[in-house]
Amino acid sequence: MNDFAELENELRKLRPALASPFLFGRIEEAMDCMANGRRGDPARQPERSPHNWLSLGFGLAGAAVLVLFAVVKIQWQRERPQTIAKTSPTSETIPALNAIENSNSPSKFIPAGATQVVYNARDEGLHLPDGLERPVRRVRYQTQQTWRWRDRETGASLRVSYPTEDVVLIPVSGQ
Repeated sequence: MNDFAELENELRKLRPALASPFLFGRIEEAMDCMANGRRGDPARQPERSPHNWLSLGFGLAGAAVLVLFAVVKIQWQRERPQTIAKTSPTSETIPALNAIENSNSPSKFIPAGATQVVYNARDEGLHLPDGLERPVRRVRYQTQQTWRWRDRETGASLRVSYPTEDVVLIPVSGQ
């Protein structure tokens, strides 16, 4: 504690140094400028623009780049259409055709094709089901499946469509 008392005594003895005459001259000039309504000596400071044009230019350039990317992406999507429905190849229906032609059935409807259209796929996020240690991502698909058959002799056709909803659990590994 004695050390602090000595230090405080030394600090009380210290006196601030006098300011230089140059500093007093600058203060007087600044006060004169304020009294006359000027912001400073024009010879010393150049006039500044009220707007920062450099930041405005960078902002406009960034916006132009974003618009350019959006136009390119839209054009790319138009050039590459997405396939959302596929028909089954005929090679899958050939064994069924042979089995139907060899049967004794009075009507001879043969498979003519099948389509499956996914009209809604929704990612429901991460879930931790009971009994599992790792989280899984839950994805819900809503589809419309259509099966077509036709009779070669009469030309009659049969089409059956039904909606399905599938929930898929995809394991997630935290690496």
